[in-house]
Amino acid sequence: MQARLLQLFVLSAVLFALGWLWLFWTSSAWLSFAGFWAIPVFHAAFLATEFSVARKVNRSDPTPKASFMQWVRAWGRELTFAIKVFGWWQPFRSRALPDQWTPVVPGQTGVIFIHGFACNRGLWTLWLRSLRSEGRACAAIDLEPVFVPIDQYAAQIDNAVSRMTAATGLPPVLVCHSMGGLAVRAWLRVAGADARVAHVITLGTPHHGTWFGQFSWAIIGLQMRHMGPWVRQLFRDEPIGRAASFTCWYSNCDNMVFPASSAMLAGAENRLAPGLAHLELALDARVMRACFQTIRSL
Repeated sequence: MQARLLQLFVLSAVLFALGWLWLFWTSSAWLSFAGFWAIPVFHAAFLATEFSVARKVNRSDPTPKASFMQWVRAWGRELTFAIKVFGWWQPFRSRALPDQWTPVVPGQTGVIFIHGFACNRGLWTLWLRSLRSEGRACAAIDLEPVFVPIDQYAAQIDNAVSRMTAATGLPPVLVCHSMGGLAVRAWLRVAGADARVAHVITLGTPHHGTWFGQFSWAIIGLQMRHMGPWVRQLFRDEPIGRAASFTCWYSNCDNMVFPASSAMLAGAENRLAPGLAHLELALDARVMRACFQTIRSL
């Protein structure tokens, strides 16, 4: 469903831009080009607003402060990644790399990828390509429907974990971006399934919620309010020591999850990826290499 919605949006945007260009080309070249570039310019401005707000909120956060140029570079890279992820991988290539449930190399821990809000399995294209090449069992699930409460994704995660464990004989590693990490914690709360997971890696997950959550109209967004009732209850329900099985990557330039310390868990291995934007946390080569090292050590 998410892929179809993105396909509709991308194709509509392209048709609008080309139609505007054709409609006004003969009467006003300036107006023609202005309309053609309206959507990407609006997107760039919207992202700039996100980064500006995140920078301001992070000033009072105890995590290391990013320089102004780090924020600017993160904004530029996020523009590029957003086009690649939301304009190509997720709408048109989300099924290009199928899940590999059966390991080519026996005895290796399997990996399950869990995306964040308003995304799909296309986000994990680079990760799947790398793990498939080394013969490791790996799968990326689609959390759908999009706007349901986070707790309702528990059954999908449970099914994927059961299937991967049956295929490999070992508890899998879960790699989660953004809201995907909260979905895993919600599943662990329901299933009490700590022994069924080898390790959990989160990338920019709003473990304590995010400042932007207060503006959401959907329940799934309200659940991610910074220190809101849902995340506070999640912490109260968790057993002592669970965070020790987590590695939490966070950034001081995350434009969606801030303040930056929101992506950290007390008792986990919290790792700073300085200067990376929100999508970039799931696509940065250095972060990927470090995560692969963690996976191969298990």
